Amino acid sequence: MSAYASEYPSISFDPGYKKFFEDFYATSDTPDAHEKYVDFFTPDATLIMASKRGKGSSEILALRKGLWEKVSSRVHRPLKIFPYGPNSDEVMLHGTVKYGLKVGGEANVDWAAYAHLTKVNGVVKMDFYQVYLDTAAQNR
Repeated sequence: MSAYASEYPSISFDPGYKKFFEDFYATSDTPDAHEKYVDFFTPDATLIMASKRGKGSSEILALRKGLWEKVSSRVHRPLKIFPYGPNSDEVMLHGTVKYGLKVGGEANVDWAAYAHLTKVNGVVKMDFYQVYLDTAAQNR
């Protein structure tokens, strides 16, 4: 079982979507995987990370690079993923992330997110992803 595997309610959910999230969070935790991270989104996707917003691949790439400015490492634990219903392409997520800070020390933060998934030529992507978290934890 992947370290990025989540719990799901007992309803039908596309196994490809489950694998997508495992791969997405593993890539999210890889410091130099900026372009690979962006590839998890459609070209016109919207990413909202707390108060930061990116629309389209180039803005998402810039936002992603900015997320690594103050942290040296991050480890996501997506604890639970809640599809909106059987075989839904919309989910709410809850998890934790542990940051290694460049100034020293660590920060542990709870987060929640909303994601809308789609398939482009059979490949799972997100066209909308919004994360809710306390950004002040990275600055402590």
